[in-house]
Amino acid sequence: MAAFIQTRLRVGDYDTWKPMFDMDGPRAREKAIRYRLFRGVDDPNEVFLQIEFENLDDALEARDRLVQSGVLDRFDDKDGPTVVTEAEGMPH
Repeated sequence: MAAFIQTRLRVGDYDTWKPMFDMDGPRAREKAIRYRLFRGVDDPNEVFLQIEFENLDDALEARDRLVQSGVLDRFDDKDGPTVVTEAEGMPH
């Protein structure tokens, strides 16, 4: 079963933040299948990130790396990282 890390950050300046994100210092995306990055319409410096993994163990490992790295500590306005799995969707 796939698992995801979801995080919301107010990054201050997106153009400054994005190159650091791309470097993936904590290696949080090392085992990721894919990720999606969203920006707020009202505030383009509010970033929503969803990282997909093949399984729960990989997602938990990535979250632990991310938290232990301290890279998120510099953001005062954040939610996550939260590991989630997909809930039952709408019936067809």
